[in-house]
Amino acid sequence: MKHDTRIIDKSTEESDLVLDVRDLTVTYKTSSVFGSKSSYTAVNHVNLSIRQGEILGLVGESGCGKSTMSRAILGMLDDAEITGEIIHYTRRPQMVFQDPFSSLNPAKTIGWILEEPLRIFGKYDEKERKARVLDMMDRVGLERELIDRKPYELSGGQKQRVSIGVALIRRPRLIVADEPVSALDVSIQGQILRLLLELRDDLDLSYLFITHDLNVCYSICDRVAVMYNGQIVEEGPVERVYNDPQHEYTKTLLEAALI
Repeated sequence: MKHDTRIIDKSTEESDLVLDVRDLTVTYKTSSVFGSKSSYTAVNHVNLSIRQGEILGLVGESGCGKSTMSRAILGMLDDAEITGEIIHYTRRPQMVFQDPFSSLNPAKTIGWILEEPLRIFGKYDEKERKARVLDMMDRVGLERELIDRKPYELSGGQKQRVSIGVALIRRPRLIVADEPVSALDVSIQGQILRLLLELRDDLDLSYLFITHDLNVCYSICDRVAVMYNGQIVEEGPVERVYNDPQHEYTKTLLEAALI
């Protein structure tokens, strides 16, 4: 597939931005068994920026292009035509996935899973890797005795804490969180959201927080971008957008969420 997009690393520059997306378009092209070709534009000329320490919520119904855009930002799309610019002002961001049940290797221990990104990075010796793993377990609220357990022995909330730890172990400054609490019980969702806020403050993180739940977005995000049919149709501070929505689609979403 054609990739005219430029993923630019400006992590050495002084900027209050951590991410700047300019005119991003993502198109999927398919061919039928009869030879006919078709295309579908999942993200259509989107502009988006995130500042240091900010949590930007990206909301919209399923299929509107939210996850496609996040994967383009992370360089995870190989089967699409992508154009535009994606400028990273920090080291490449990491991702927290929606489903902690399938994002962790079931055959490995929690300690091994947390340590693996450091082994791949190759910068630290074994003693420092082990120390960093224990520090991260403390930070995300995992008891140290869980280090030799496997994912199937953990609760859903504990699995998601491991996933967050894996994303943070190499100390990125930007986290892309794709529906990080939607697979969890409501009672656990609040705990994970509070953890994300604590980590934002402790580690000076920024988040692109993708969700279809406008109540969750309101509880954690500073700004919100509303996505509809692959486009950002409204963007602004959460309080302004929720209290004075300008676009009809935003009004429909808020009404459906009983906000």
